[in-house]
Amino acid sequence: MPTDENIVLDAEVLSVIDSRAFRAELANGHGFTAYFPQADTPAAAQRCAPGDRVRVRMSPFDFSRGEIQSISKKQETET
Repeated sequence: MPTDENIVLDAEVLSVIDSRAFRAELANGHGFTAYFPQADTPAAAQRCAPGDRVRVRMSPFDFSRGEIQSISKKQETET
């Protein structure tokens, strides 16, 4: 029986809550708190900014928070 039941989704960072926590939103509009695990260095959290895309791991039992697995910087568009 699997003990690690997680869902990995892509989301967009909307705002910074503190050094490790961010307000994020899934493509379907669901808002939640995205965070870096305590084991990660503070430098990893400083790379994340509003507008960045993140890949988060969420529990199927709690969609109110997700652990950030990776960051994709927003792409600058030329106008």
